[in-house]
Amino acid sequence: MKVYLYVIFAVLVGFMVVSHLVPASAEGPADWVAEFPLTDFSIRSIDFGEIDFDGARRDTITPVGIPQFIQVSDTETVGVFEPVLSVVIDGDARAYPLAILLWHEIVNDVVGGVPILVSYCPLCNSGVVFDRRVNGEVLEFGNTGRLRNFDMVMYDKATESWWQQFLGEALIGALTGTRMDLIPARLESLANFGERAPNGLVLVPENSFARAYGTTPYTGMDTAKVSRARFPYPLPDGVEPLSRVVIVGDQAWTLDLVRDAGRIDRGDLVLTWEPGQNSIHDQRFIAFGRDIGNVVVRRQTADGLVDVAYDVAFAFAFAAFVPDGTLHTE
Repeated sequence: MKVYLYVIFAVLVGFMVVSHLVPASAEGPADWVAEFPLTDFSIRSIDFGEIDFDGARRDTITPVGIPQFIQVSDTETVGVFEPVLSVVIDGDARAYPLAILLWHEIVNDVVGGVPILVSYCPLCNSGVVFDRRVNGEVLEFGNTGRLRNFDMVMYDKATESWWQQFLGEALIGALTGTRMDLIPARLESLANFGERAPNGLVLVPENSFARAYGTTPYTGMDTAKVSRARFPYPLPDGVEPLSRVVIVGDQAWTLDLVRDAGRIDRGDLVLTWEPGQNSIHDQRFIAFGRDIGNVVVRRQTADGLVDVAYDVAFAFAFAAFVPDGTLHTE
């Protein structure tokens, strides 16, 4: 029976993934109000037509409910080179495996006394962490099921405003125009996290049989040849829409450039690369994914190097959401 259910689940997931690759249908407030009765759709910073609908609805992709952790030294189900989003605040070190995040996309957590939102959008490979304290209130986030420029659109449960995951900015509703503060986080291998935080904690599934954890339905996505017409965002020659770029504010560097250099110093920023991290979008089993390496971004200060908030996302997402930014290719 378990095998039968797993097959059904895999087929359904496959359908969901394929649906992201076909043209999405248009919706509007008349379609959304029953799902989001608290949202003030009269306040917005975007055109409603920018929101895409491909069949998923409110929390179809369920956020992690109550985050559960184990010691990094006890981790057995995540490969040592599998990617994690890691956060260290006031000595509290936690890692969130992308093997879990790609199935849930959102974790509301508290680290070192700071309420944080851990977010990951598989379609644009954007993994960023935010401080979810807004206007003196701690917000809890869910997934609208909608997309904008192929990026997840979230909602907060207090006002049901709609938020862009890539930016941490409210687009529709009472909090429109509000941006959450970024929390420095690293996209690194489990091994690297364990080395720098040997007493750190690693997120584990609430139910290890609920999803096909350890595998990805996005096999081969980051090496697929895609039409630029499918991603109509301006990119420099030689940069494909699904090429990875390292993003710091309105500046970005291709991952190939950082890898080839090993270290890039730009002003007070220091970007470094070292091998030893699996691509999450390569092989069916994430632990077998090709090595794309680890990037760390830090800033020079009087007290030494300190971590800076950054993202390693697909190039099209940077072009879509930071149209006036600079993408360095050399």
